[in-house]
Amino acid sequence: MEAVLFDINTIKLDVKAKTKDEVINEMIDLLDNDHILKDREMYKKSIYVREEMSTTGIGFGIAIPHAKTSAVNKPRVAFGLSKEGVDYDSEDGERVNLIFMIAVSDTDNNLHVQTLAKLSRKLINPVFRNNLMQCKTKKEVLVLLEAI
Repeated sequence: MEAVLFDINTIKLDVKAKTKDEVINEMIDLLDNDHILKDREMYKKSIYVREEMSTTGIGFGIAIPHAKTSAVNKPRVAFGLSKEGVDYDSEDGERVNLIFMIAVSDTDNNLHVQTLAKLSRKLINPVFRNNLMQCKTKKEVLVLLEAI
């Protein structure tokens, strides 16, 4: 059975965060409120361990914070949209508008790598990024993301 990685409950069209730390907390809230996480603090710690290796602000206005940990109940990608953009310490120095937070259990083998690869391939396309930026409803976002 294929994991359902995107869900309307973990999509946010109006990210309020102004800093990287606020974004991370806001995205973790989405996952936690939908019972994706067993242990919020453990998951958060895993996110920061990954960020210390190198920023997950990959450029093109995109951040993909991710963690593979036993703190996750079921795999999910939370999506956040920030029209104003957030200073996320990105590789290219640009503000981040599209945030994808990947949560997978440490028992999910290569799922996080496969998800990162699929997302990255799609997000290279400026038309796809622009379409996400123009979404007015969570349902519109979900339709685009499910196409990945």
